[in-house]
Amino acid sequence: MKWLLRLHDHRLLPFFVAFSMVMGILIGKAFGISQYELTPPITAITAILRGSYEFTIGNSLALGVVVGLFLMMYPSMTNVRFEELGKAFRSPRQLLVVVFFNFAIWPFLMWALAKLFLSGDPDFYTGLVLYGIAPCIAMVIVFTYLAQGNVGLALALVAYNSVLQMLLLPVYTKLLLGSVPFDVWLVAESVALYLGLPLVMGFLTRRIGISRLGEARFEQFRQVLHTLSIVGLLFTLVVMFGLKGDAIVETPLMILKIAVPITLFFVITFNTLYFLGWRLGFSFEDAVACAFNGAGRDFEIAIAIAITAFNPLVALATVVGPLIEVPAMLSLVALARATRRNLFHTTATCPVPAPGCCPEAEQLLRAMRPV
Repeated sequence: MKWLLRLHDHRLLPFFVAFSMVMGILIGKAFGISQYELTPPITAITAILRGSYEFTIGNSLALGVVVGLFLMMYPSMTNVRFEELGKAFRSPRQLLVVVFFNFAIWPFLMWALAKLFLSGDPDFYTGLVLYGIAPCIAMVIVFTYLAQGNVGLALALVAYNSVLQMLLLPVYTKLLLGSVPFDVWLVAESVALYLGLPLVMGFLTRRIGISRLGEARFEQFRQVLHTLSIVGLLFTLVVMFGLKGDAIVETPLMILKIAVPITLFFVITFNTLYFLGWRLGFSFEDAVACAFNGAGRDFEIAIAIAITAFNPLVALATVVGPLIEVPAMLSLVALARATRRNLFHTTATCPVPAPGCCPEAEQLLRAMRPV
């Protein structure tokens, strides 16, 4: 159906997210879903494996969340190209800068912003910290492409981000949220289920798909998977807001309160790495790739951890991320392209990334061209 293709338009993602939030709240009110407690998704899976599962509303919603979260994560992992890992060592300074800031600086920056803006609200504070600890592994490639950055370097950095965050997310969750009661092993299980398993399946899908279909046809197939990813996100949002959306209705200004630190985070992280790349003598293309890899956040795994190891109210704070991220990133694309000539003394005459390397961005560019 043609309307499904609109899900690929990243400019419309905030609208789809907002629409799903409203639908969830309305469904929750109409059917009384907000009166039910969500069974922790991993608990529901464990009950199935033990043969003790009961089809209660809470258990059924939990399984729906599992399906939605998996659909969110798995398609993104088919974009991770592990063959690019070795190529990153051709740009050791760029790799070192991104890894250092992504895992030694930015989680603590978001923690500080959460302390500053949300210390009086523990649930939203927790959600904001979770949103800040995981670097993005998907959309940063699109924005790097749109800014005419080094897509090859971006792909390599995404591969490193995906591996390192799988190992470090439980550590950072315990380190930064140690005062909040939660089970760190449940976080580790969530990372394994929603990040590790999709990562392995994405790798196998890509390897088998390219060998049988070829690169071009596999990228066409990946567009179908990308649609499933957006559908999974929107379905999960409907369930979450059906359960706890009344909290937003009661305090609508809370969205603005969460949006302010998230916006500041994007502005600080992107500009720091972009201008640091300029000072270190990186090319414009490499500086842009580093900046977007540092600024983008993996809101999918943040939602997964929040709703699995914490509660839907914590997850609501992570949902504000994609509402802000897409328009913020598109603004930063415009900033990078506007400052290219003055800072790097180059124009857009460099080779453009090969067609097919980023079909999501190519589709978005076609949509942006005047008829």
